[in-house]
Amino acid sequence: MDYPRSTINRAVRAISCSPFQLCLFTKMCTQSVALQEIAGQAGRAAGFTQIIISERHTESAIAWLIQVGLLRREVDGQGLTDSFRLTPLGRQLIDQWQHQGRPLPQPSWRDRIQNLYQRWLRLPV
Repeated sequence: MDYPRSTINRAVRAISCSPFQLCLFTKMCTQSVALQEIAGQAGRAAGFTQIIISERHTESAIAWLIQVGLLRREVDGQGLTDSFRLTPLGRQLIDQWQHQGRPLPQPSWRDRIQNLYQRWLRLPV
């Protein structure tokens, strides 16, 4: 699927500014991951984050990645769950980095400021 360059740039910026590591997104390629597996000590022990982050912070970061189009909330027979998977856009980016053998890109200060600006003001571009 072809995405506009602005969509890809925003997605790369959002994922690189997130508190999550590549192994979380790699796991999300094949299965859903529950919020409790990502937050707190469990997330750090699994290598999903470098530091321990609260469930609230985790949920906020995931909500932004959902809005950007990288993640989606998993649905079961009862409705929405607390588990998440990659979208086709997210899968495309993660596959690209995995095949190149590269870690997630490191954000510049400009990337961090632009991501923060878009995230908190919820601007579309």
